[in-house]
Amino acid sequence: MLTVRSWYQHDSDCPCRSRTFPRDIASLGFPLPPHARPPQLPPPTPPSRTRCRLPRPPPFGAASACRGRRPLESEVMLEKDRISYFYDGDVGNVYFGPNHPMKPHRLCMTHHLVLSYDLHKKMEIYRPHKAYPTELAQFHSADYVEFLHRITPDTQHLYANELTRYNLGEDCPVFDDLFEFCQIYAGGTLDAARRLNHKTCDIAINWAGGLHHAKKCEASGFCYINDLVLGILELLKYHARVLYIDIDVHHGDGVEEAFYFTDRVMTVSFHKYGDMFFPGTGDIKDMGDREGKYYAINIPLKDGIDDISFTRLFKTIIAKVVETYLPGAIVLQCGADSLARDRLGCFNLSIEGHAECVKFVKKFKIPLLVTGGGGYTKENVARCWAVETGVLLDTELPNEIPDNEYIEYFGPDYTLKVPNLNMDNLNSKTYLSSIKVQVMESLRAIQHAPGVQMQEVPPDFYVPDFDEDELDPDERVDQHTQDKQVHRDDEYYEGDNDNDHDDGGH
Repeated sequence: MLTVRSWYQHDSDCPCRSRTFPRDIASLGFPLPPHARPPQLPPPTPPSRTRCRLPRPPPFGAASACRGRRPLESEVMLEKDRISYFYDGDVGNVYFGPNHPMKPHRLCMTHHLVLSYDLHKKMEIYRPHKAYPTELAQFHSADYVEFLHRITPDTQHLYANELTRYNLGEDCPVFDDLFEFCQIYAGGTLDAARRLNHKTCDIAINWAGGLHHAKKCEASGFCYINDLVLGILELLKYHARVLYIDIDVHHGDGVEEAFYFTDRVMTVSFHKYGDMFFPGTGDIKDMGDREGKYYAINIPLKDGIDDISFTRLFKTIIAKVVETYLPGAIVLQCGADSLARDRLGCFNLSIEGHAECVKFVKKFKIPLLVTGGGGYTKENVARCWAVETGVLLDTELPNEIPDNEYIEYFGPDYTLKVPNLNMDNLNSKTYLSSIKVQVMESLRAIQHAPGVQMQEVPPDFYVPDFDEDELDPDERVDQHTQDKQVHRDDEYYEGDNDNDHDDGGH
């Protein structure tokens, strides 16, 4: 394996706790602070020489999208959405440590539910590439990426100052295979974005992604690499505008911060706010700044919000956002810690209520990247994301869970549905109405969907130039590793005569 140091330069003076800026922010008409080292904000592929119009989202034309109306039945594709699904079993094998609430094993449980319901036969399954350090450094500082690559549990005692600087510790511990874990989940989101960009799918799913708290130069809230920011940067190469929606119980602070000063990305986060709840950001008054003013939308909620209250507010706001902003692509973070009974959550959503948000966003027929996120009652996380995989495939799942490798986790009833809690909803109708009014006022301040000037499209990714013959034989990539990039066509077939995957369509 090539050493990380040969792939990028160090960035030792990164402002770890400051707002992050898009790299083209200087072109927006105001000076950069001297300390800012912003991420690359790539240009999209424009259809004209002046302003970049909304890319043509399947299945209806750009003209109907620009008028802000719903597509006619005649405009909707007759065939089902093409779904790409990304999974690598290694991502679920890491261990954050005893008593840590983050359990990546939930991803293995989710995947086996997907298999047991035969959902894999209705979509393309891919094993993501491991993101290169240079790809991670498109947003994160190079020195932070290099440190994540270098640090191990056995050597962390040598780096006390760096651990503090990069916020590694109790919440974000150093564990075995930490960097590979980051490479896998970030690679999944990058691959998903690229397939959407090249129109080889309509919806891309990476349940391992969605780690929305990571900052440019530091870890935060169990998140080390912000795959969502990386995925959005990739989408911006082909789309003038990207909409980010977050239904995790925690505020999507890392994504909001990364795009706080640009109108190329609109962030919309529904989250618990107040009572010292992590991360403590996401006030409704935080709405972006400078060129990004009004393009950060925060919906601060209180304990106990239920399906009816949440979905009604969600649909009203998101419908208006899409009508106003006209995104070319949507990224939906489906953190499952907003479910009732979550170990760290405080909402009272059922799986059906959570999935209703996914179903609603899917109906816009705009290229959609779906990720996971939080979720700390692992059996309910697996239930939720399996149901939402079915929603994206237009497949209703039977309530009785089929036999699978993790069936014992779903006892004693072995069903998908989980009852809500008997808890008070502290979100009054008056409070929710005031939230809606303030959001609508912010959206009215946006006079039109922003465009960008025509520019050359950056390449999808960078692979360092090297001659394989010059590498040490022990450091070459073996054939097995190369083969892991894509699942074999028959990997999940029941037998030699099982051709459902080929004949079933998408």
